[in-house]
Amino acid sequence: MTETTQQNRSGPSGGRLGEGRGASDPRVRGKTTIADGVVAKIAGMAAREVDGVHAMGAGMSRTIGAVRDRVPGGGGGGGSSVTRGVKVEVGETQAAIDLDIVVEYGVSITDVASDVRENVIGSIERMTGLEVVEVNVTVDDVNLPDQEHEEEQPERPRLQ
Repeated sequence: MTETTQQNRSGPSGGRLGEGRGASDPRVRGKTTIADGVVAKIAGMAAREVDGVHAMGAGMSRTIGAVRDRVPGGGGGGGSSVTRGVKVEVGETQAAIDLDIVVEYGVSITDVASDVRENVIGSIERMTGLEVVEVNVTVDDVNLPDQEHEEEQPERPRLQ
């Protein structure tokens, strides 16, 4: 019978090298930081997925964003439109989200807000592991069926 002697090699933490490999939880072997912009993009996409949401953002930010999106090279492709109307606060384990939305005329605003809240919470928690402590939804406007056509056509002068 042969006896084996374990070598007493120390690792950087003072424990023996190889000790606990595979047994230790990989989640404690480093830190993951999720940027506010990542959470904002997820929230913006999740809110837009809900039926009844016409647009995101308060009036002025939508106007500026629409102009920016139409100008070639104006920054429309950088994801800014995804985060329009979204404000987030992200901590180490929790997140809070504020959303400004425009709903379609005829939908139940309370149902749309509830569906937005549910979809945003589910998406953020599933994708990031953060606990969403609150999602505040502000409905800034209602999109009327013929409103888009009026906005696209410039107003004609009364006098010629």
